[in-house]
Amino acid sequence: MMPYKNPALPAQERAEDLLSRMTLREKVGQLTQRLYGFSCYTRQGDGINLSQELKDEVTRYSGLGTLYGLHRADPWSDRTQQTGLEGALSTAAVNQVQKYVIEHSRLGIPVLLSSECPHGHQALDGYLLPVNLAVGATFDPALLKEAAQVCGRQLKEMGVDLALVSALDVLRDPRWGRSEECFSEDPYLVSRMAEAVVTGIQSQGVDVTAKHLCAQGETTGGVNASAARIGPRELREIHLPPVKACVDVGVSSFMAAYNEIDGVYCHANRWLLTQLLREEYGFTGFVMSDGVAIDQLDAVTGDRVASGALALNAGVDMGLWDTGFQQLEEAVARGLVDEARIDEAVLRILTVKFRRGLFENPYLPESDHWRSYTPDAYPQARRLAEQTPVLLKNRGKVLPLSTVRRSRLALIGPNAGEIYNQLGDYTPPVSNGITLKQGLERLLEGSAVELVYHPGCSQFGTEEQLLREAAEVASGCDVILAAVGGSSSRFALQGEFDANGALRSQSAVTMDCGENVDNATLALPGDQLRLLERLKATGKPVIAVVIAGRPYAMEGIDPCCDALLYCFYPGVTGGEAIAKVLFGQVEPAGRLPASLPDTPAQLPVYYNHKDSYRPMAYYDRASGPKYPFGSGFGYTTFAYRLLWAPEDGGRMLRFAVTNTGQRPGYAVPQLYLRRLQGAVTSRVLQLCGFRKVYLEAGQTHTLEIPIPEESLMQWDQDMVQRLAPGKIAWFLRDSGQTLLEGAFRLP
Repeated sequence: MMPYKNPALPAQERAEDLLSRMTLREKVGQLTQRLYGFSCYTRQGDGINLSQELKDEVTRYSGLGTLYGLHRADPWSDRTQQTGLEGALSTAAVNQVQKYVIEHSRLGIPVLLSSECPHGHQALDGYLLPVNLAVGATFDPALLKEAAQVCGRQLKEMGVDLALVSALDVLRDPRWGRSEECFSEDPYLVSRMAEAVVTGIQSQGVDVTAKHLCAQGETTGGVNASAARIGPRELREIHLPPVKACVDVGVSSFMAAYNEIDGVYCHANRWLLTQLLREEYGFTGFVMSDGVAIDQLDAVTGDRVASGALALNAGVDMGLWDTGFQQLEEAVARGLVDEARIDEAVLRILTVKFRRGLFENPYLPESDHWRSYTPDAYPQARRLAEQTPVLLKNRGKVLPLSTVRRSRLALIGPNAGEIYNQLGDYTPPVSNGITLKQGLERLLEGSAVELVYHPGCSQFGTEEQLLREAAEVASGCDVILAAVGGSSSRFALQGEFDANGALRSQSAVTMDCGENVDNATLALPGDQLRLLERLKATGKPVIAVVIAGRPYAMEGIDPCCDALLYCFYPGVTGGEAIAKVLFGQVEPAGRLPASLPDTPAQLPVYYNHKDSYRPMAYYDRASGPKYPFGSGFGYTTFAYRLLWAPEDGGRMLRFAVTNTGQRPGYAVPQLYLRRLQGAVTSRVLQLCGFRKVYLEAGQTHTLEIPIPEESLMQWDQDMVQRLAPGKIAWFLRDSGQTLLEGAFRLP
C-alpha cells in the first residue's frame, strides 16, 4: 500500500508522500479555485448535470483542488428554489461532484468544497444569523458561539469543508458599504466575537477561512477595497488583534484582503502573510486569496504570470477565481517561482484533505435533514436577534408599549414590511422570515391595541402623495412607530455585478449598503427624513425604529423622535424580536458596537482615538458623536458598588451591580483603560473587558473583569511590545456613562 493511502499514518506524512508522486501541473491544480461552483451544474428535475467547464478543469489538472460556492444561492449566482440545490439534491450534488473529481484524478485526490458563511450559510434554507454588526451589539460571545455551532452542524451535513467567515474587519469608517460585516469599531470586541464564531463552527468539523486579512475596515474615505493609509502601530493596535485571536484558537485558514497597507497590497505583502502570520504568530494553516485579487496585482506587475508569482511568494497558498495561479507552471519556467514554494502550499492543502478524512470518507449520506436547521428548531438565531436592538432614547418613557391599554398604533415606514431589508448582503432567498409588521401583528392579536399600517414612502424614491397619506394615518393614532432605514438586498436590484460578486452599478438605487455600496452622506435614503419630519409634526409620540447595515448620521433622525431603537440587520426573526422589545416582552439588551455620528463631516468618530489631539473639535459643531460606542440602556436602572480595584493589587476589577428599578434588565458593564504615562501616545479609552448579566428587579450580582496583560502593553518607538511603567486610569462604563473609576501604576 502506498503510504498516502494508509489511514493509520499522520495526515502530514500522508500528504508528503502524495506530494512526492505529483506532477507540477497536478500541484498547481491543487492551488487553484478558479471555478464558480454554482455555475458548474444545471438542474434537471431531481438531478444535476455537471458542466463541461468543470470537466475540462478536472481533466487539465487531473483533479481539482477546491470548488467554491456549489451551494451558493442569491441573485448573483442566479440560483433559486427552482434552479438551485434544494432538499436532498444538495447532498446528492456534493457526492456527484466528488465522485467525478476522484474518478478523473490520476491519484484519486478528492476536492475541498468552500462556501460563504458571513452570517450563516448562503444557501437555500441556510441557517442565518443577524449580520455581524448586529451580533456585536449583543456583547455576548458565548451566545454567538452557540449559534455558530448550529451553523457548523448544518454546514457539515451539507458537505462544506471550508466556511468563508467574515470575522476580522474592524469598522473605522461607517461610509463603507461592508460596515455590516464588521463586529465593531473596537478591536477587543471584534477579537472576542471572532474567537466565538471560529471555535463554534470548527467545533462541528468544518474548517473556517477567516476574512479579511488585514485592515480592510480602515479604508480611505469609506471606499471599498481602498488604501489603508496607516503605519505599523495603528495596524497592530487596531486591526491585527482579531487576527492573532483567530490564530490562538486554531483557525484553519485566512483570506487575504483586497486593500493595500501603506502602498503594499495584502496579497503581495510578504511581511503580513509570512513574517508576521507564520513566523511571529505561529500560524500553520493556509492563506486563500479573495476573489480575482491575484489578477488585480497586475496594477503593480503589469504581467499576469508575475502577479501569480508575487502572490505565491508573499504567502498566498490558494487562489479564488483568478487566472494568475493557473499560470504558475510558466512562473516556474521563467524562474519567478521556486517549485519548492509550490510544494509548501500544496502540502498545506493536502494536509487539510487528509485531516478531514476525505480520502476515506469522501461521500455524504444523501438526505435533506440539514433543512431542519430552522430558528424554531434551533433558537440560537432567535435569541441573538432579541439581543441586538439598541435603545438609545426614551423621552417620557414612551417605551415599553402596552398590550392591555386600548390604543391605536401607527406602523409607518418602508422597513416595516420587507424581509430582505433586515437580512443584509450575502443573503440567500428566504421564505420563512418575520418582518416587523408580521411580528407586531402576531404579538397584538387579541390585544387592546389596534395596529394601523402605511408604508409611508418608498425606500429610495420621493412621492409626496405617500407622505401626505402617512401623516393622515398617523394623525388618527395615539403612538407612531416609524420603521426607517436602509437595505443591502440584492433581490430588487437593477444593476450589474463585478466578477467577484460585488455590485458594479445600480441603474436605479435599490441598495444603500453592502459590498461596493459606499455612502458619502450617511443619510436615510429617499424621502425617509421628510417622512420623520411629517410624523413628528403630528404632535404624537414618535418611536423611530432604524433597521440598517451601518451607522447613519443622526442630525436628521434624532430630533424627530421621542424614542429611538437602533437595529442593525437583525436577521430572519428580527421583526419578531423588535416587536417584543417594543412591548417589553424582551428587555432591551444591545449596546452600540460602533459610534453614531451627528454628521459625516465629523468622521472619524470612533471612540478610541489617540490622546495627542482633540477629535471632532469644530467651531460649528458640538464635539463628539451623537451616540458613542457602548451606548444603550433598558427599561430599568442599575447601581454599582466597587469591591476590589486594580490599585488594591492584582489586575482585576470586582464590583457588585444591583437592579434598582421595577423591571428585570441587562447590565453590560465595560472596563476601559487609559494610559496617563507610557512609551508613546495612548488612546483616550481602550476597552479591555466586559460582562453581561440579566438581573431581576432588586437582584444583586457580583462580577469580576480581569485586565488582560495585552491591554497593559504598548508598542514602543522601536515597535517592541512591552509593559511600559507608568500610571493607568480605569473606567467602568455602561450606556456611555462612567460608573466607577480609579487609577493604578505599573512599576
